[in-house]
Amino acid sequence: MALTILCVTFILGLIVGMPVVFAIGLSSLATVLYEGLPVAVVFQRMAAGMNVFAFLTIPFFIFTGELMMYGGIADRIIRCSKAMVGHVRGGLGMTNVVACTMFGGVSGSPVADVSAMGSALIPLMKREGIDADYAVNVTTYSSLVGAVMPTSHNMIIYSLAAGGIVSMNSLIMAGAVPAAMLSVANLLTAYIVARMRNYPAGKFPGWTEVWRSLAVALPGLFIMVIIVGGILSGVFTAAEAGAVAVLYALLLTVLVYRSLSLEHFLKAAAKASKTTGIVLLLVGISTMFGYLMSIYGVAELAGEFLSSISTTPWVVFIMVDIALFLFGIFLDMAAHILVCTPIFLPIVMHYGMDPVQFGIIVLLNCTIGLNTPPVGAAFYLGCAIGEVSVSKVVRSMWPFMAALWITLLIVTLVPGTSMFVHDLLK
Repeated sequence: MALTILCVTFILGLIVGMPVVFAIGLSSLATVLYEGLPVAVVFQRMAAGMNVFAFLTIPFFIFTGELMMYGGIADRIIRCSKAMVGHVRGGLGMTNVVACTMFGGVSGSPVADVSAMGSALIPLMKREGIDADYAVNVTTYSSLVGAVMPTSHNMIIYSLAAGGIVSMNSLIMAGAVPAAMLSVANLLTAYIVARMRNYPAGKFPGWTEVWRSLAVALPGLFIMVIIVGGILSGVFTAAEAGAVAVLYALLLTVLVYRSLSLEHFLKAAAKASKTTGIVLLLVGISTMFGYLMSIYGVAELAGEFLSSISTTPWVVFIMVDIALFLFGIFLDMAAHILVCTPIFLPIVMHYGMDPVQFGIIVLLNCTIGLNTPPVGAAFYLGCAIGEVSVSKVVRSMWPFMAALWITLLIVTLVPGTSMFVHDLLK
């Protein structure tokens, strides 16, 4: 009965449109009251969930991304991307993919990527005669690469949701090939759709402009080298790498580019503070939710249910993907990771999947949720920037969704795609 109360109140909260954090909190509170436990248990678990030193990395990574966005890095990346691929048919679409991939590596946030790149590129693509729905789909799907980049704070959340058995180093290495695969899939899809719609090709500006624009953009992209190199070499912990990244972003945007005004700095600080507060509140409340799920053996029950359907590993893995997709429709990224990891990680490990590989699978599934109504934050933000109806974008999104699903299935069924670099460097 307690497990029924926990699940039913949580699902009802989502159905009536309650914010995820309140749906999780109220379902946990209702279950605690039913069991007759002291309400103080809820707050003790919340405090314990947030009081983790490694979580210092989250505000640092978030603040770095905001500084880069408000500091004018996006414009330099767009110029570089346009010089490299803008001359291809549907060149602005290809530019969008490359620019979003680069900025995703800097910000680590798909939503920030849509906000920065979309605000600049979607109106530009529309002025060039490109359909708004194509511009929105290219932007939102290309931005999803940021979720598996080294600057993604969601990697840290997964590492801790997995009980500390997966290190940040391992996730950084495992995300390299899937990120490249997803970028290539987006490039091919953008090109194919552009040819189908007969979009025009641009003019190649010459190699001089390519190298000049790349030189201007490189200092901003160097943030990935700092984080990846520092963590993998052992020079920094993840939290220290985040602090160094913030300092570098400030020096770059204030002293080198001189593009970060006091007003934009305050906006970046306020946005980072708000996002950090939301994430940590969600982490704390989800800790209580996960504690109750472990008491009632939700992972074991889910494992028994999947085993009753099939005991073939690849079939189980695909069923887990489907389950993660369904959760992702209603949960944002942090909640998705915190709720689903304790349930499905023991199941996939039982069937032989490495927890590092599963981390990349969870992150890719989260990106699908970001671009799928009714919750998809990146999806709605792109539609708002493009001033286009949700229904029009949904009708034309299937090639991009198919590319994302194909990438996810390859990563799920071919362990080497996520484990090759990890095993090589280990």
